[in-house]
Amino acid sequence: MKEPIIQIVCADLGLLRKYRAELERSGDCYQVRLALSPGEARRGFRQGEPSVILLDESAAPATGQKGALESAAAQLAEAAAVVVVAGARRQAELAFLIASGAVDFVARSGSFLSIAAERIARRVRLADYAAAGSFPAGEPSGDFGEILRHEVNNPLTGILGNAELLLARRDRLPPAAVERVETIAELAVRLRETVRRLSHAWDGRQDDPVRSA
Repeated sequence: MKEPIIQIVCADLGLLRKYRAELERSGDCYQVRLALSPGEARRGFRQGEPSVILLDESAAPATGQKGALESAAAQLAEAAAVVVVAGARRQAELAFLIASGAVDFVARSGSFLSIAAERIARRVRLADYAAAGSFPAGEPSGDFGEILRHEVNNPLTGILGNAELLLARRDRLPPAAVERVETIAELAVRLRETVRRLSHAWDGRQDDPVRSA
């Protein structure tokens, strides 16, 4: 079986090595790729898209462009689930992506290295379930709601993001094109809401011992 590709994106070389060492120490068999920036990571996707991406806040610093971390995470999430490691104060910046299921957040304090490795292992497992289209015998199916959110919301995040970029330049587009892009964005939002309702209904069913029996 092909080893999952884990892409680490971190501008701090010392921390980059620590992330890799933690993944190696976990005992899971991964193909680990390293990048100093989101752009460098995306260029590497031509050699094969990763199973999970770890994005450290050093690769998208708070200074400079507003929302840099959110923008970087959203672009990377078009390819795979993203585990973001950053200071606790930056979690609010990622609220939309976290709620959509495209991003997991790990506060960069305490034993954050091992927590990040655990989140990566979980995301790899969910990706395997989604690829297989079923759960292995004996495994809980309660993760289905999370798989649904991730597998649909990841591409939806990309669709909405690109639609918003186009609408930000609506003055350069013909009216008919603007209307079509607005329709794409509206339909994507509706689909995301439908996924949210379905996944929550599934989660509720799993929590009800009578209905899930």
